[in-house]
Amino acid sequence: MPSTAVTRTSHLPLASIGFILASMLCFAIVDTLAKAIALHYPANELTFFRMLFGLVPAIAACCVGKRSLIDRVKRLDIKGQTWRALTLLGASGFFFAGLPYIPLGEAVAIAYSETLLVVVLAPFMLNERLTARSAVAALIGFIGVLLVVRPGGGESNWLGPVLLLLSALCGALSIIQIKRIRPTDDSRTTVLFFTAVGTVVSASTLAFSWTTPTFDALVLMALLGALATAGQILMTVAFRRADAGTLAPFNYTSIVWAALFAYIAWGEIIAPLSLAGIALIVGSAIAVALQRKIPEGPIA
Repeated sequence: MPSTAVTRTSHLPLASIGFILASMLCFAIVDTLAKAIALHYPANELTFFRMLFGLVPAIAACCVGKRSLIDRVKRLDIKGQTWRALTLLGASGFFFAGLPYIPLGEAVAIAYSETLLVVVLAPFMLNERLTARSAVAALIGFIGVLLVVRPGGGESNWLGPVLLLLSALCGALSIIQIKRIRPTDDSRTTVLFFTAVGTVVSASTLAFSWTTPTFDALVLMALLGALATAGQILMTVAFRRADAGTLAPFNYTSIVWAALFAYIAWGEIIAPLSLAGIALIVGSAIAVALQRKIPEGPIA
């Protein structure tokens, strides 16, 4: 009969897969709600309410355990966490802004190209060596992005993809910043810090663009914020129990969920050429994650 320690260790990957799958489902629901809301409300307002309503589960998660919330915050690398929060906030804002212009499944796939951008940026910002395998995988992934984007001449054809690529760039910068902050920083407090900074910064933009939300819209935004933070916490727990390479293939289930929800809600169908592009993006990103163990995940 195996010892308790061995038994628990053997179950850790399975538990982590469960956490990451639950996280991806949360993010897919968030993306679907975000698209429905983004069709009627400006992206900065959507971002604000996503952050505001996400504070409750973030605070609740930090209150669990022996360490107090104040003690957790005192130990944070404030400067590093601030840069990480601002880049991730940019990723979220650009993602919401691009949603009305492109099918949801394709939008999520383009956002996942952040992993490929990390490969390009890491040699310059982290002094990491760019291997031939990573370079080839990134190139294949970018070909996939072009297949999904297929830029045309009209504004409606290029605006959405450009916003989503900016989102992926900000997401890549956020991943790089994660590697720069102290590894001892508590992950749950990191989520809370990001949500708090995001609330303050996005609130400062409301004077420039605001549409008074209906009660139904507020309920949807509250659900969106709570699920987004819950998804972040679940993903954090998953990555603490297993390495990024092990979980990489399961990260992309959110694309499947998003495409399914978009079909049910709006009848959106992903074109065959876009499906080929998504396959290239997902395949190359998984290959990069397996080699480099990049902690990737949805932006929202």
